[in-house]
Amino acid sequence: MRNNKAAASAVRTVTVLGATGSIGDSTMDLLRGARERYQVEALTANTNVEALAKLAREFGARFAAIADPDRLGELKQALAGTRIECGAGESAIIEAAARPADWVMAAVSGAAGLKPALAAVDRGAAVALANKECLVCAGDFFMQRAAKAGACILPADSEHNALFQALGSGNREELVRVIITASGGPFRTWAAADIEQATLAQALKHPNWSMGQKITIDSASMMNKGLEVIEASYLFALTPDEIDVLVHPQSIIHGMVEFSDRSVVAQLGAPDMRIPIAHCLGWPDRIVGPSARLDLAKIGQLTFEAPDFERFPALRLAYESLRTGRGATTVYNAANEVAVAAFIAGQIRFGAIARLVEATMNDWIRSGNLAPLSSADDAISIDHNARNKAASLLPQIALKAS
Repeated sequence: MRNNKAAASAVRTVTVLGATGSIGDSTMDLLRGARERYQVEALTANTNVEALAKLAREFGARFAAIADPDRLGELKQALAGTRIECGAGESAIIEAAARPADWVMAAVSGAAGLKPALAAVDRGAAVALANKECLVCAGDFFMQRAAKAGACILPADSEHNALFQALGSGNREELVRVIITASGGPFRTWAAADIEQATLAQALKHPNWSMGQKITIDSASMMNKGLEVIEASYLFALTPDEIDVLVHPQSIIHGMVEFSDRSVVAQLGAPDMRIPIAHCLGWPDRIVGPSARLDLAKIGQLTFEAPDFERFPALRLAYESLRTGRGATTVYNAANEVAVAAFIAGQIRFGAIARLVEATMNDWIRSGNLAPLSSADDAISIDHNARNKAASLLPQIALKAS
């Protein structure tokens, strides 16, 4: 085993992009428990000035940035009397990522997180990636930039972090497949007709995880698992045929890797996002985490089921977008964001989320819009255009569902 004394004595500078969100909150909780090991360089938030300023003061951050450009005055006032620099708008978020921190948590949600993550990647930082869009919208391009800069990409999602840990048990040429587990969400045992009519309140009742509204709805549709399949492909250079999904209601095994000798290595842990984040924060060593110890005897049993692609078509569409390539995964993600927003607003039924995504993908392919991505602007442009297309298709999808 490694001797951690030298690593523990070195202070690591960190930046948290999206410090006031759920991932950011878990990250700050871990930093709070290991202040002697970490110095906060920069913190960012979307609109929550009060929470951002409170964290910046608590951790002695050198820089704080708010994404809303109209709230700079509020942030300056909240940080008055400190030496903390501050900024606002997209350029300030990118500046935060570009500042000289050893380790960056990339947890800004949506396509807005792509350019800041790239700013951290381009200076060769260790980047803990919790933003799905970086890989779903620009996977090949993003990983190429990371390789060129010598950046270390650390997966902060529980499933990808599990695969990252398990993959260390063998060599690439020995890999047969990876298995991403899924809880199945609140509708795991529901009939298709009932899933079609599910309410917002029902979709938000996740059995295992406490997450934000959007990701909880994605979990209910298994769209989130589809996004994770896409991420795994780009993150670990895997073909779609090397990635399987297995429904595991207890959410204790987060990922498995099968090797050529038929050994299967799994990573287990309580359903607590602080576990994968702690692994990223301490990597290549481990830190002491505050999560509950895993008590398998108390849990009693672990069960598994094959995913149902008929009741949960979002998962099928993810594989189709991955095989299509050339921006199709970007369209898949963008259309889903429009669909989820429409569902939250009461404009479409739950079952129409996947139908809108499929209609947008099919229209995009028929229109001949598919092309390789070569820059962040390419990915953002496709994301923007796909959202517009999904919005234009929304009325007819809503009409069919009525």
